[in-house]
Amino acid sequence: MAAYLCPVCDYRYDETIGAPREGFPAGTAWSAIPDDWCCPDCGVREKLDFEPITARKG
Repeated sequence: MAAYLCPVCDYRYDETIGAPREGFPAGTAWSAIPDDWCCPDCGVREKLDFEPITARKG
């Protein structure tokens, strides 16, 4: 599972958690989110602007 970050407000979409208040249950893949979906926190950026978060190995 992957995660994506809004470059404006740092809202994080994590596929394992989903975004239940937006109608995307846990396990919803990023590819299943509509391209015109906007950041639910700032509304400034669309899905295409989100940046993938890479996992860090510790």
